Amino acid sequence: MFRKYGVGVSAALAAMTFVSGPSAPADTSWLLPDMRQAPVGCPGGFRGDPVECTDWDVCPVADASASGGPCVTSGTIAAVRLRFTSSEDNVGDGPLLFHAHRESTEQPRMTVRQAFQSSADNSVPATFDAAQRATATYTYYEPAASHEHWHLMGFERYQLRTPAGETLLVDRKNGFCLGDRFNTRDWADLSGRPYKGGAVALSQQLRGNMCGHHRTDALDVTMGVSVGKGDDYRHTVDFQWLDLTTVPSGVYDVVNTVNADRTLLEKDYTNNSSSISVSVQWPDGARQAPAVITAPPVVRLLDSCPGRAVCTAEEEGHRR
Repeated sequence: MFRKYGVGVSAALAAMTFVSGPSAPADTSWLLPDMRQAPVGCPGGFRGDPVECTDWDVCPVADASASGGPCVTSGTIAAVRLRFTSSEDNVGDGPLLFHAHRESTEQPRMTVRQAFQSSADNSVPATFDAAQRATATYTYYEPAASHEHWHLMGFERYQLRTPAGETLLVDRKNGFCLGDRFNTRDWADLSGRPYKGGAVALSQQLRGNMCGHHRTDALDVTMGVSVGKGDDYRHTVDFQWLDLTTVPSGVYDVVNTVNADRTLLEKDYTNNSSSISVSVQWPDGARQAPAVITAPPVVRLLDSCPGRAVCTAEEEGHRR
């Protein structure tokens, strides 16, 4: 069964900064999306206490070059990865929608425009030319065997931060295939969920969206997330991790942020980050990893902080 994947790309692409700012201002007739970063390490649509989520683990690998290499239980460890599921919910007034286009197959990338549902008649732009707003991001086709579809760049970012807010690690994953993968925990309470007009047809298109799977010749691709739906990446997916191999023992925040550069127009940006606080301890009380790693550090979840980019610095009484 097909499932979308993210992908890590070259250092040049990973370092790219997308410049925020629409080519057209927000129109009052547009129904804007609102992307909410779901609790880190929880499955999409999770309704319980996020500190009880188990969609995260520590994965020692023998081959550091393998983005999705198997976790090992013995032998020399080349890298230690903290893997986690990450999900984003659309809790806005209208769908998050992108139309990507290129003029010919000679162009390796597609330009991306963001489209908005109309509040007047609930119509939804169905083409690249009709989409109201240019963006600074793009799509490209990933040919790796576990992907073979088009990816939207820079949609979400992962970081490991110190209690002082210093960023120690950043992700290597930049490509995403967006679609309606699950119902949000509060989908029934969202007035903007699809129920008439073009939003209904769009939700049917986005359900299980394959992002031009095997379509290397595609000139157009549509991606997005309907209101009341979410898009998730399981912790077992390629590049769905941060590399702990050189991280000293200590307490850190794992921060997931959707639309980090605010390249995409939303109704609200205050709910774009969620975080967890974790304790990392190398064996035998060591401060650093040994020269030859034969056992991974023990990682404990201390707290989960949905909707906040800071978790470790929360008052001690909030710790679990």
